[in-house]
Parts: sequence; C-alpha cells; structure tokens
Amino acid sequence: MESNSIVQKKQTISILGCGWYGLAMAKRLVAEGYTVKGSSTSPDKLELLSSLSILPFLLNFQEHSVESDPDFFHTDILLIAIPPKRSSSEQSSFPGKIKKIAALASSQKIPQVIFISSTAVYADANAEITESTPAQPDTESGKAILETEQLLASNPSFSTTILRFAGLIGPGRNPGRFFAGKQDIPNGQAPVNLLHQEDCVEFTLTLIQQAAFGRIYNVCSPDHPSKQEFYVKAAQQSGLPLPSFQDELLKWKIISSTANSTLNYQYRIADFSKWMDTDHL
Repeated sequence: MESNSIVQKKQTISILGCGWYGLAMAKRLVAEGYTVKGSSTSPDKLELLSSLSILPFLLNFQEHSVESDPDFFHTDILLIAIPPKRSSSEQSSFPGKIKKIAALASSQKIPQVIFISSTAVYADANAEITESTPAQPDTESGKAILETEQLLASNPSFSTTILRFAGLIGPGRNPGRFFAGKQDIPNGQAPVNLLHQEDCVEFTLTLIQQAAFGRIYNVCSPDHPSKQEFYVKAAQQSGLPLPSFQDELLKWKIISSTANSTLNYQYRIADFSKWMDTDHL
C-alpha cells in the first residue's frame, strides 16, 4: 500500500574548504543523507573526497585570481570553512577573497550562507562574553575575520549565519602538545575557551536540521578550567613533558552563548577532565 506521507528531500550543501573541520563536517552530512559538494585547492585531495561520496571540486580563491566551478554554487547552503592563514599578507587579503565568493553566491541565488568564524573577534575583556558583546579584535587575524563577517552579513542576497568557534582541539590537535615542556608560562589562572571537533560538527548539523539560520552563535564548550589545570593534565595524559605556569590572572575572557538557547544544543565534550580521563588525546 502506498504511503501518503511526503518524504522531504534533504538539501544540497556545498562546503568551501574540506580541511580539518570541513572534511569531518562533510562526512557527517553524507552519513545523514545530504548531498554534499566539497572543495579543495589540492588536486590530490579530490580522489579522497570522491571516495567518501562527497562531490569533489577544485576551487581556489585568491585576492586577484579565481579558480571556480559554477556547479559548486548550485546549492541550498554554502558553508564557508576557510580561515585566514597566519601570514599578515593572507590576513589582509582574506576579506577580498570572501567578497569574490559572496558575489558568486549572490549570482547563483544561494539562500543560506554559513561562515565559520572565530572567537578571535573578541578581545580579552576580563569578562564573560556573549554574542551581544561588541566584537573588538586585538589581532590582525581577528580584524580580518570580523571584516569578513560584516561583509557577508551586509549582503542582502542571502541569509548569513556566523559560527564563532573557540580554540579547536580534537583529532590531530592534541592540546597536550601546545605547551609541553615550556616553563613559567604567564597567565596560568586564565580560563580556557576550547571546542572539540565533535562539537564543531554536531553543532553545525543541529543548526542545519533546525534551520536556525541568520544569527551569530558563539560555539564553545561550557567548561572553562584554568590554563594551568587544563594544559598540565593534557600533557600528563599524553606522556609529554609537563609545562609550568605562573600562578596569576592577567587578561582573560569566558566565551558563552545566549543564542544557543534557540537550538538547545547539548555539548558532547562538556567536561574536559572527564574527557581526558576517558579519551585518547
């Protein structure tokens, strides 16, 4: 007997930048039944994407050159996951690259754009910080990211969702290595603001499933141990030389979220001590 229920077709999602987060996100979306297009600047990576049922595209956006494919921009959601590199020249040219991407998104009438941003847009204000806190970055990277956020959010052609990720940890980013063996590290009592890759992915998936677009979200674990407590234990659990910290509290911030009440998202890694006791770093 035929069912009268209508099966809703899942969206097509294009992920610009299948790196550490983007590839994990693409794999998760494929597992959930979405059609996923993924981009890389490396021809060698296209075969890997294809083997994971991700439609592969070779794309490269620079300030003065573009290598693109219009089919990549035939999509319901464009997820931009290409952070600026550390060099000052890359940071200054980053908004120009995103401007080219935004123009293509506009021309192809993409309804939703998700931009992976960073809590680097907030300075250490010696306070708890939510999405309503004015973003006043004190690094060149943070300034480039904030300018990019504003560029996308001001484009009337699509709805922009901004995910401000905290410091990233997870596969290939063992926090035990960050300060291993270093001595007299300042600001040892400052709270950490970190986010595990699993929560990067699951938060984004929850957002897409609930269609809670068009907002800024701070995405950060609710656990904020001190730098000293966290990084000493991380090194210890990894069998690495222990760092030492100065017992002081200088500049700091605690990243939290009021926007998350929209999603009611529950963080998977919400107790770092327990996580380090049970998981391999």
